[in-house]
Amino acid sequence: QVQLVESGGGLVQAGGSLRLSCAASGRTFVGYVMGWFRQPPGKEREFVAAASSSGGYTSYVDSVKGRFTISRDNAKDSVYLQMNNLKPEDGAVYYCAAGRTTSRSANEYAYWGQGTQVTISS
Repeated sequence: QVQLVESGGGLVQAGGSLRLSCAASGRTFVGYVMGWFRQPPGKEREFVAAASSSGGYTSYVDSVKGRFTISRDNAKDSVYLQMNNLKPEDGAVYYCAAGRTTSRSANEYAYWGQGTQVTISS
């Protein structure tokens, strides 16, 4: 089992920045691909970004490329999502997830955090 706890969400104005953190505990963190997903109100959960176990490979949904950066610190069993130039459409509950492949499908991730709310004011 891997337990994941997100933090760092909040209310920010459009154009602002937030840094989400996800702390892992349980099984060896370094062996897992880590992903960030989000679920806007009334919509399905969608892929945002993923990082390989070393962090050397990252993947992003097109809508956040150039604005969001995923990173991980395996010494701290943590993964981060730096979000810059936030837009109203970025508002959602953000979830971190652990899996074995850098997939964009939520079904490929076995462990999930409880989510953190990100609200963007225009």
